[in-house]
Amino acid sequence: MDISQQIDDLHSPQVALRRSAAERLALTPDAAAAVSLARASGDDDEQVRQWAVAALEELGAPDVGDVGALAELLTDPETDVRYWAATLLGRVGEGARQAVGALSRVLDADAEPAVRQRAAWAIGQMGRVAASARQALTRATQTEDVRLARLAREALQRLGDA
Repeated sequence: MDISQQIDDLHSPQVALRRSAAERLALTPDAAAAVSLARASGDDDEQVRQWAVAALEELGAPDVGDVGALAELLTDPETDVRYWAATLLGRVGEGARQAVGALSRVLDADAEPAVRQRAAWAIGQMGRVAASARQALTRATQTEDVRLARLAREALQRLGDA
């Protein structure tokens, strides 16, 4: 079955098709499915979510062309979707520079500590091209969340002299 069919099946109203597609993608991850898998990490069905996360854990960097869609997912109501969107943007690295503003907003305001932490990590993966996030990272170093503060400090170091 080709990747486009698997992606279509991830969006099916039929839970059995979503489960099957997510399982197939977990067994043979394909970066072309990155955005759909991130969405599926917030699926109503637990098995779909589990298979989608398994696929995302094995997936490499998504295509730079997916950066805009992933940045939009940073506002999704589902925590796991926001977490995986930030993770995937970090995997893109410098190519995700257009998402720095969205990641900075997540870093400043997301209610979930794990999502804020992932946003700090993702910004750090972008290095110097993420210089506009410096203020948000600096604020994050002052938080009581020890892990977030550490990730923000590390990200600031990766920004260098930008």
